[in-house]
Amino acid sequence: MEETKEDFFTESRKELEQYVQDRMLLLKLQATEKTARLIAMLFSGLLVSLLSLFLLLFLSIMAGYYFATLTGSMYAGFGLVAAFYLLLLILVIVTRKWYAKKIIDAVISVVFDKDEDDESAR
Repeated sequence: MEETKEDFFTESRKELEQYVQDRMLLLKLQATEKTARLIAMLFSGLLVSLLSLFLLLFLSIMAGYYFATLTGSMYAGFGLVAAFYLLLLILVIVTRKWYAKKIIDAVISVVFDKDEDDESAR
């Protein structure tokens, strides 16, 4: 009878250790997946931002020359484009908390995605 208790506790301990190891592996895999998804989201956002920057740069040059022909002065044409960007900068500075909140919410939604956590718990 005494051996049965010892075997039970020994086997229970082994199963508990295996469970803890499996659980730690699961947590590592989930953290790795979420990190990879976050990096992919940041990379794609950076790529879109870079391409948008080039598009905006060339459209700005085009608009500068267009306004230069309308006003008859290169300084006035490119000055109008610069004034537009100054207004845009002021608008972004005023609304930066809103943008920061949107970015924070996006990162949190990637890290704490409940749909996939629910599926892995089943």
